[in-house]
Amino acid sequence: MGKIVKISTLVLAAALLVVVGAGCSSGEEVEGEAEKYNIGIIQYNEHIALDTAREGFVAALQDNGYIDGEKIVLDYQNAQGDQSNLSTISDRFVSNKVDLVLAIATPAAQAIAGKTTEIPILATAITDFEAARLVESNEAPGCNVSGTTDMNPIKEQIDLLVKLAPEAKTVGVLYSSNEDNSILQASIAKEAIEALGLTYEEATVSTSNDVQQATQSIVSKCDAIYIPTDNIFASAMPVVHGVIAESKTPVICGESGMVNSGGLATLGINYYDLGYQTGLMAVKILKGEAEPATMPIESASGFDFAINGTVAEEIGIEIPADLQQYVTTAEGSANK
Repeated sequence: MGKIVKISTLVLAAALLVVVGAGCSSGEEVEGEAEKYNIGIIQYNEHIALDTAREGFVAALQDNGYIDGEKIVLDYQNAQGDQSNLSTISDRFVSNKVDLVLAIATPAAQAIAGKTTEIPILATAITDFEAARLVESNEAPGCNVSGTTDMNPIKEQIDLLVKLAPEAKTVGVLYSSNEDNSILQASIAKEAIEALGLTYEEATVSTSNDVQQATQSIVSKCDAIYIPTDNIFASAMPVVHGVIAESKTPVICGESGMVNSGGLATLGINYYDLGYQTGLMAVKILKGEAEPATMPIESASGFDFAINGTVAEEIGIEIPADLQQYVTTAEGSANK
């Protein structure tokens, strides 16, 4: 009889565990604990622009009470520029049924968007969502994807190139042939360059291993270089700098991180602010106030000058007086 009682007690305990555990899953409140949202972050590769966009996104969440480990759980994954890694990370997020995904850069957004039509996806550091086939239109996405564009003022960047290198007759453009955002920016740059009566040259790469050869090839054909916001070149700017330091060729870049890594100047986006703007969009989704399908793609509210004074001195470029306030040294301090 005692043996039967013991077994019955065990069965009862097991039954109680089942009852207590029933209905408890990720994202639901358990024993008075605040619900936690799982947010996956998929980043294409590592360079200053993408890193600071991520930091801005996280800061916006924190400023609105969504702190990692408290109200949200962040799962940050960097694909290191590898397409197969993007696919694996995307599969992981879908399998884990995360509540929201931040995709940083076009290849990352395309990878996760190809895996799910249900999970809300916000993307940043993407030049044109519609051209990248991520949304039905930038004004009305019509799907589970929205975010912020890093479309640069390309015409104004070419004007800056002419201002800093007024003797330039031929402008070379360097970009990745396998990045949709880069192809689009190069076409806009070509139009702006030729509209000024200058000659356009280009050299493309498909991997970072091609950067040195492409840069060496183009410096012999041009007087100045333009590089858009391109992920491969953003990571390889020290290689570009090694070549242009010898040829004394001025390089105008798509964003300030590239300038800091060896370019001459830019009028570009502040990627921290862009990431922060994306984070504010995420807050609306988490609060149930909006969904990606009806959230128009947002643009940066302003652009910043950045001029590398060390590179200017190195290649013999004199910075005009009205731009002196934007000059920084190698240590990053502005010359005011």
